[in-house]
Amino acid sequence: MTTVACIGECMIELSQGAGGQLTRSYGGDTLNTAVYLARLGVSVDYVTALGTDPFSDEMVEAWKGEDVGTARVARIDGKLPGLYVIRTSEAGERSFYYWRESAAARMLLDLPQTDAILAALASYDLIYLSGITLSLYSPDGRQRLIDALRKAREGSTRVAFDTNFRVQGWPVLDTARQVYRDILAVADIVLASVDDLTPLFGARMHGELIDRMAAREVVLKLATPGSVVRHDGVEHAVKADPVSKVVDTTAAGDSFAAAYLAARLDGMAPVEAALAGHRLAGVVIGHRGAIIPRAAMPSNWTASAAGMERSS
Repeated sequence: MTTVACIGECMIELSQGAGGQLTRSYGGDTLNTAVYLARLGVSVDYVTALGTDPFSDEMVEAWKGEDVGTARVARIDGKLPGLYVIRTSEAGERSFYYWRESAAARMLLDLPQTDAILAALASYDLIYLSGITLSLYSPDGRQRLIDALRKAREGSTRVAFDTNFRVQGWPVLDTARQVYRDILAVADIVLASVDDLTPLFGARMHGELIDRMAAREVVLKLATPGSVVRHDGVEHAVKADPVSKVVDTTAAGDSFAAAYLAARLDGMAPVEAALAGHRLAGVVIGHRGAIIPRAAMPSNWTASAAGMERSS
């Protein structure tokens, strides 16, 4: 069975609803992707660090309930998960506010078990991480991780990188630029967006942004609904179906990544995989919160260019 490791951080999520009332859940970009991958039938482990507190226990049990593997979750006495609040505008756009500076996940690459965790990455078929993942760690920790990814690729393991960029995580923008250059040189699959890359590399045409990435397989999500897929040097434009009602854009990119990667692991072509990504993301943004109810998952989540669908 194909196996995937998703690396990153899960935080306590407080989402603001009507009248300013806050609802507690949990979320984090790569964790959201891990959950959606598992719901789409992919065997996935989450790689992170948590505390030994009740909130961390709750997260681990919830992930197990979603069939996300927890064997690579380090537990640290005296630490807590990070926390963030989402404020959503009437148009469905969200703003994030974080309390995460001392979160357990930031210590993942500085633990006695770190070497074993990094060595285990080579046992997976695919490793998925994001720009937010890389913003968590110290420069030495990031280098250890990138070195481990490079070593894993010497076997049959592939690396998928989502450019997910949050300026709050990078006090020095030049540092972010260099880290992104380093990881882009390692990634086999890059899931990017114009919104992520423009603050890093300036406003450019999509072709110039794609050309910055040496990966064989690149998906660039555009400002307008749709994306451009480059595979083996050939580019294809992919148009997303319009969404009638946007409630909350949280996890739109995370669910896109899950459906895209699940489709590719299932042998679908990149363009068909991108259509699947847009389809699932379109469903997710019609619901509030990062992880939609299981009952809201589409029964048909992939669509080929010819309009054919497959039951999940």
